[in-house]
Amino acid sequence: MFSARGWSFSDSRRRRHRGAYRVVRRGRHLARVAALLVPLALALGAVVLLTSAPSTLTAGSADADRAATSSPAAETMLPLAGAPPASLATLQPRLALVPTAVPTLVPTAVPTPTLPPLPALLPDHLIVAYYGNPLAKEMGILGEVPPDQMLGRLKQQAAAYAAADTSRPVLPALELVTPTAQGWPGDDGLFRARMRPELIDQVAGWAEANNALLILDVQIGRSSVPAEVEVLMPYLRRQYVHLALDPEFAMPSGRVPGQVVGTLDAAAIDGAVRTLSQLVTAEHLPPKILVVHRFTEAMVTNAWEIAHDPNVQVIVTMDGFGPPPLKLAQYRAYVHDEGVGYSGIKLFYHHDNPLLSPPQIVGLDPHPDLIIYQ
Repeated sequence: MFSARGWSFSDSRRRRHRGAYRVVRRGRHLARVAALLVPLALALGAVVLLTSAPSTLTAGSADADRAATSSPAAETMLPLAGAPPASLATLQPRLALVPTAVPTLVPTAVPTPTLPPLPALLPDHLIVAYYGNPLAKEMGILGEVPPDQMLGRLKQQAAAYAAADTSRPVLPALELVTPTAQGWPGDDGLFRARMRPELIDQVAGWAEANNALLILDVQIGRSSVPAEVEVLMPYLRRQYVHLALDPEFAMPSGRVPGQVVGTLDAAAIDGAVRTLSQLVTAEHLPPKILVVHRFTEAMVTNAWEIAHDPNVQVIVTMDGFGPPPLKLAQYRAYVHDEGVGYSGIKLFYHHDNPLLSPPQIVGLDPHPDLIIYQ
């Protein structure tokens, strides 16, 4: 033992050596224990590390998410498509999702083409017509003779006017009476008989085959102009078909056709003008012709109020029969003096004595635009 006095070699040395031996042995023992404990501790640490790794990673991911969501850049990011609904619910209050603006496609407006109006027949043409009904010979030349003879005579008559008036071409026409007024009420009590479509189609076929116009002449009886015109609309849609109104057979209640001369007011005629005008516009047709028959003052009331429409050419036709002086006087009174629309006159093969000639007719003032033979 070392002391202040130096080394001492007393008997206690053996005890010191024994103690040192014990210390040495104890140190070796501890070293063995430590050698055993160190691997065991390492193994336990590894187990603990592996066991706690998922939660540690999850916690780390959560921290990373919190860090990401707290950053300004993360606020503009959308969640992944595979993210669970809970994550969407957690992120939804914090994210201001602004929908992408999708441009609305506005179709380009295509302007409706404005078609030019088709040329009118008047005053550039002179019309020569045959009047009647194939079912009634006494009604006029159209039904008095067989169709072939009738059409041949019409061509000859048109040629006579073409020779008398070389200033404009002549158009042939067939004026078919439908409906026809009658002296008995019929099933509906309206004192008129509508023609079957087969008859109208037959006469229309004659007109088409001979490049002629077709004029549908309406005798309404106790019916009305709108009701009878509506029935004829399928034919009036054809470019070559036109309309005529005969006030002589327009009867008020209590009157019978043939017993008195009927009457139509300008308001009823204007209704037909509007109907035809709308048809011309809707179907893009050339202007229609509307013939109004007249041989007395009372047949057409308020005639000066008949509307002027560029789609409808109104012809007032003096259709009384008799000697030339009487016919010419009526023509002046109801055509020249009234000055309504265009001019027309009717001639009767069997009742005008003598019959006015084509040169006499084309020399009238005003020049007739329509000449009808009955």
